[in-house]
Amino acid sequence: MADSDLFKTLIFTINTILQQEKYKAALAVIKGFRNGAVYGVKIRAPHALVMTFLFRSGSLRDKVKAIAQATYTHSRNLACFVFTYKGLQTLQQRLQGKACQSHSFLAACLGGWLVFGENNNINSQINMYLLSRILFGLSRLAVEKGYIPQPKKDPFPLFAALVWGIVLWLFEYHPHTLQPSLQSSMSYLYHDSNVWHNISDFLVYNKPRAGAQK
Repeated sequence: MADSDLFKTLIFTINTILQQEKYKAALAVIKGFRNGAVYGVKIRAPHALVMTFLFRSGSLRDKVKAIAQATYTHSRNLACFVFTYKGLQTLQQRLQGKACQSHSFLAACLGGWLVFGENNNINSQINMYLLSRILFGLSRLAVEKGYIPQPKKDPFPLFAALVWGIVLWLFEYHPHTLQPSLQSSMSYLYHDSNVWHNISDFLVYNKPRAGAQK
């Protein structure tokens, strides 16, 4: 009974602290770390699971280890970035006495340098994912601000044509310039589909099973 009362008191104390305005900025940083970690797991785990079992060779143990490592790295990096970004943003606001647009940019720049600046597969995927989004965002902002005229026709078909034309040209003639995971995906789609030996690796399997060719 005493343990139950102690637990209730602890929960009540924590909830009281969480509701106090003076702790809001610091608590927002902590919750940002939590949300970054959870979101990283939700995003990376399914992706790593599919990509590993589709394209990675090795034992089941090696594949599970690779999935866990990729998920951990993504989750950790995103959690650390959110923590750093929100912390630096809050610090700048406290020092300057007000919120400015530059605070967000500077905090994110430093967080990106510290957390996502290491050149590895996970960071490359995240940074390139964001690059495509900011190009779209900057284009829309330029139209809204009047820096470029509103297109008379939807430019998306032209955009799609250029994206696919360039990426397939790079894949066919300069594949080393593309990220390994993209190379693997495109090899599966465009090169592996040129090779088969019988109905087994034509319809059922991508490549012949061990000993099936003999």
